[in-house]
Amino acid sequence: MNIALYGGTFDPLHAGHLAAARAARRRFNLDKILFVPTGNPPHKIHDHLTDYAQRLAMVALASAGEAAFVPSTIEAPTPNGSPRYSIDTVRAVRRKLRRHDRLYFLVGVDAFLDLPLWKEFRRLLDSVEFIVVSRPGFDAGDIRKVAPPDLLPARRLAEQVDTIRLRHGAIHLLRGVDAPVASRDIRQAIRARQPITGLVPPLVEEYILKEGLYRPSPGERSLER
Repeated sequence: MNIALYGGTFDPLHAGHLAAARAARRRFNLDKILFVPTGNPPHKIHDHLTDYAQRLAMVALASAGEAAFVPSTIEAPTPNGSPRYSIDTVRAVRRKLRRHDRLYFLVGVDAFLDLPLWKEFRRLLDSVEFIVVSRPGFDAGDIRKVAPPDLLPARRLAEQVDTIRLRHGAIHLLRGVDAPVASRDIRQAIRARQPITGLVPPLVEEYILKEGLYRPSPGERSLER
């Protein structure tokens, strides 16, 4: 079985997230993509995030009708509010997999370039195969710089297009995902009372409007549909 982890704050999950997941599923023949909204992300520990239960609800709504998309609570908030780390998530998922199951980690290129700042990033590169979603104007050579030289294979392997082989894993570049939208843009649009139709799945849009998420203040009315 081929499984991918797709983590993020998903505040909110939008059309770009789904486009990347669908493209990865097709190219790598993924049986499951676990969407993992993080409860206490270490890099955004001081940022104000929408309540975890609401972000999880939006992930569940966006996954409806997509058999391969599975909402996961593996990074739900801890009782003491401590941050959740990707390396711990990978280890927890690996313990549940069978010997020949293949585990991937789906991530945007900007986040991947920050990988050296992640906890135990070397072990992470050794533990999964990364699927890195590219964007226009990105220099693919920057990806290779993220992998420490000693994690490269001892002997040179045959080169594959858009794949960097590592000692135990690999880094795959996923091109052609054309969805120029960010969660921040959606939140700003709602604050400005602009429509978000098409930027998020219909059920997610309905949930956002019903719950009054991302409005400037609790006393203001939600967007007109």
